[in-house]
Amino acid sequence: MHAPTSSRPATKKSRKAFWLKQLHMWHWMSSAISLIGLVLFAITGFTLNHAADIEGSPVVTEKTVQMPPAILGKLGADPAGGKGALPARVASWVEGHFPVKANGEAEWSADEVYLPAPRPGGDAWVAIDRASGEVTSEVTDRGWISYLNDLHKGRNSGGEWSLFIDIFSFACLVFAVTGLFLLWLHAAKRKSTWPLVGAGLAIPAAIAVIFIH
Repeated sequence: MHAPTSSRPATKKSRKAFWLKQLHMWHWMSSAISLIGLVLFAITGFTLNHAADIEGSPVVTEKTVQMPPAILGKLGADPAGGKGALPARVASWVEGHFPVKANGEAEWSADEVYLPAPRPGGDAWVAIDRASGEVTSEVTDRGWISYLNDLHKGRNSGGEWSLFIDIFSFACLVFAVTGLFLLWLHAAKRKSTWPLVGAGLAIPAAIAVIFIH
């Protein structure tokens, strides 16, 4: 009579196969989500590190337009504290005549309304003379490298881009953690795994401790 065969080794093997499949699935999904972002942030990490060497020449564009009296009259009274958004009709007119988003907070005074409109890769402003209705603007474009650098930093890029950075950061974290577990599962067959991982920690730590003060 044969002794019953234990199912424990088979159960352990199937459990390992299940987690290995899960790790591979989450690893490739997170890598797919973060791939383009990783390329963008890697390139802009280099350009930011060498910003002084590859800085472009800014292009400044100035423009003056006369605001119709009917629109000028919609400005109304100063908001409390001297700061506030432009009225909808005025904001719509400004956006129709100048390459700016007029939904930000403007600075109000007795003489003029000044609307700063910073953007990635440049800057802009619009000033409305409350007496004459003359509207002047200045738009500065620092080029595509500056634009991508500002996206890297999340500078003046809006709430939607900020949300993307949060999602991208989480995807990168999942990618890194699942990669670490996959390294651990395969490390027995690849002797150089942990020395390389250790070097990835030790090298930047040593540079920070020795050279950064």
